[in-house]
Amino acid sequence: MSPAAIRKGILADPDAHPTDASFWKNAKLVMPTPKTIVTMRLDTDLLRWFRQQRGYQTRINAILRAYMEARA
Repeated sequence: MSPAAIRKGILADPDAHPTDASFWKNAKLVMPTPKTIVTMRLDTDLLRWFRQQRGYQTRINAILRAYMEARA
């Protein structure tokens, strides 16, 4: 698509709202913290279950984070 066609599509979308300088005035760049590589021993069936879908490491991380936050 050309830039003009993209802009026309955006303007036609009722859910799209243009931004201006005031919108970005207080914006902050937030860099993600890097992940640490670890070695863990997990039960074979547990790991097999997680690996059935893409992104299993991300899901394991989310589950561990939820557990941590529930205990904080």
